[in-house]
Amino acid sequence: MNTGDPLLPSLDEAQARVLGIQTKLHQWAGDDDDRRFDDLFNLVCDPAFLVVAWNRVRGNRGARSAGVDGIAPRSVVFADSMLLGLRAELKARTFEPLPVKERMIPKTSGKFRRLGIPAVRDRIVQASLKLVLEPIFEADFHPCSYGFRPRRRPHDAIAEIHMLASNRYEWVLEGDIEACFDEISHPALMDRIRGRIGDKRVLRLIKAFLCAGVLSEDGVTRDTKMGTPQGGILSPLLANIALSVLDDHFAEAWERDMATRTQRATRRSHGDATYRLIRYADDFVVMVAGAEAHAEGLRGEVAAVLAPMGLRLSEHKTMTAHIDEGFEFLGFRIQRQQQQGSNRRYVYTWPSKKSLASIRAKVKTITRMGTNQPLSELLRRINQVLRGWTNYFRHGVSSRTFAHLGQFTWLRVVQWLRRKHKRATWKWLKRRYLANSWWPEHDGAALFNCGTVPVTRYRYRGAKIPTPWDQITTDN
Repeated sequence: MNTGDPLLPSLDEAQARVLGIQTKLHQWAGDDDDRRFDDLFNLVCDPAFLVVAWNRVRGNRGARSAGVDGIAPRSVVFADSMLLGLRAELKARTFEPLPVKERMIPKTSGKFRRLGIPAVRDRIVQASLKLVLEPIFEADFHPCSYGFRPRRRPHDAIAEIHMLASNRYEWVLEGDIEACFDEISHPALMDRIRGRIGDKRVLRLIKAFLCAGVLSEDGVTRDTKMGTPQGGILSPLLANIALSVLDDHFAEAWERDMATRTQRATRRSHGDATYRLIRYADDFVVMVAGAEAHAEGLRGEVAAVLAPMGLRLSEHKTMTAHIDEGFEFLGFRIQRQQQQGSNRRYVYTWPSKKSLASIRAKVKTITRMGTNQPLSELLRRINQVLRGWTNYFRHGVSSRTFAHLGQFTWLRVVQWLRRKHKRATWKWLKRRYLANSWWPEHDGAALFNCGTVPVTRYRYRGAKIPTPWDQITTDN
């Protein structure tokens, strides 16, 4: 499949070639569940794959951050020579990944999350590996998994939970995996990868990235004997491969005991429960049609499935809840409540208090900045945050929350203006900044009004969400 041409193709040519090869890999993997791919390393070294990989590395959000090499992808000028040199190293088997640079990111709970920043050359090779491996393993992944997968969104997971909770699945096991990315067993993960990948050169390359080490913030390099550093381009795919053991277990149980309406009715008549798994990366819930004891009983079952992968459930964060009590998942509050003006009860989703507190804190941080900058720059910063947050939560019962956030933001901006112009009168402020019905506006930028965002229900797309490789037909 490799061209052997040392010249790099254009981005359009490279993308067309990569998409065509990915489509073939995905089709072959889907046609034969037991097929192992033995000649993939040449694709990782292929100029087209390296060009597409570099385009993704340069265009993602981490392109401004440098690893242990001190080079940020956006600062690279002569990319062609770097890609050709990297290809030569891969083909000569002299490529060795560098340790990732560790950064501790504070969490709202007060704890810290480890983020690993790979070197530029390592990011390119990881991206090329992902281009090759993802279409193969996507053929094996189950519909219940939504995180870090192409064309799947958190809203798909929320929509499935809403659908199940509206149809007798009233008990919920909320699962939280303790330090998932840090504790994945390398031997267990590699065993699952070997089930599909037979090319030893690719396996050695994956193993090299897993064992590359971490340069901590105190300057000490430590070995990585387990886990996959969170922050690498390849890490989400490797985590999904590891956690698919949980998907496999619940999918097999469903197909064996609960796939038909008759089977489900029989189980319920015998006092047994039916249940479904919904997973987004390392966050998951098990929706149970039964009693609380059934949901609690699944806790031990999940722990036993995760144990061979070196993973364990958090004792404090894994809990059961009834849909009438409600629970939080992916930033949403999901709860069944009585509809206003009627006696009917429906399952509703809306932004959780934690999510609202987070966006309020971001607005506060921006409006605490110095008053030397013009109002237009402040509004652009705030609008970017507000648009992203409201776009995520517009698929829910969010109108009141949006209205509250709009009022809160307006007040923070006006207070910032009062600090900027301490001697100004309200009349002067209104004439200069609030002329449009008291709405902040300056130099072509106006405050984004959260209250005007339309709220719509996200459509449940079922189990057949297309991949990027399903819509193209190729000849074998």
